[in-house]
Amino acid sequence: MKLSEPGFKQTDLTTLSNCSICPRNCHSDRYSEDRGYCNAGAGFEISSICIHRGEEPPVSGIAGICNVFFSRCNLQCIYCQNCQISSNSDQINFKSLSLNDIVARINHYMDEGCKALGFVSPSHMVPQMVAIIDAIHHTGRRPIIVYNTNAYEKVEVLRNLEGLIDVYIPDFKYSDHELAGGLSDARDYPEVAKRAIKEMFRQKGAPLITNDEGQAISGLIVRHLVIPGQVGNSLDVLRFIANELSVKVHVSLMSQYHPMPAVRDHSFLGRTVNNSEYQEVLNEMELLGLDYGWAQEPESNSFYLPDFDNEHPFEIRLNNITK
Repeated sequence: MKLSEPGFKQTDLTTLSNCSICPRNCHSDRYSEDRGYCNAGAGFEISSICIHRGEEPPVSGIAGICNVFFSRCNLQCIYCQNCQISSNSDQINFKSLSLNDIVARINHYMDEGCKALGFVSPSHMVPQMVAIIDAIHHTGRRPIIVYNTNAYEKVEVLRNLEGLIDVYIPDFKYSDHELAGGLSDARDYPEVAKRAIKEMFRQKGAPLITNDEGQAISGLIVRHLVIPGQVGNSLDVLRFIANELSVKVHVSLMSQYHPMPAVRDHSFLGRTVNNSEYQEVLNEMELLGLDYGWAQEPESNSFYLPDFDNEHPFEIRLNNITK
């Protein structure tokens, strides 16, 4: 489907025949077989549309969030727990759905009580995401829109989304260039992510605004996954948030890392995060005055393994440490 065809909202972001949506700047023609880094086409390539009750409490809300999981990714993290759907190879789990099918599935979950609509890994699929939101709006629904991203984003694309996105959830992965290059094939990730998160902060500020039911309706939540043996990386991530954003930003500090088969023989990725590593990062979070957010139980690494062959890929439990 081309952006000019019925159902696609016109935007100033880019055209998929010369794609430069994300920082890879491939300039590939996604309508052709000669695709770019993410290997995504121009259609709606989606791996799952489901109710997710395991996000941070104000994101899931009482009834859960309806999450749209896009296929493939503009980062290729060698340890990715969503590798069934995120790989840029052809061996992934995805469906090419029509816009009508997508809207019907989303509306089904809205009918079941979901108040929020989340898009997971949207960085390379922004035009498709905008089209879905526009189509949902045309049905008369105005769900809370959540943008759940790896933060490898272009600032100019995010600026075009101002007013459309209600809640940003970037995962700030790396402060270290070598780590970013070796684990996610993106040595420029630290600078790119910092600029992107600063833009999200400009749009939303520090307060996480919730409704009477405690569901987030506007704001920013920064996630960070603690990687085994890489405490220094995590400490620098937290210092950036505290020093260059605000200590009032909500931070979700994750201990859920689990070694996938591809990295079980890796020098440091082949094990889970130990309690002392996670506690050291958590202590720094508290010392910095980052008092708003969530932590995970140490054993959470066994709870976060999705299976995208199932209609409901995974359940996640988070522990609220402060509010």
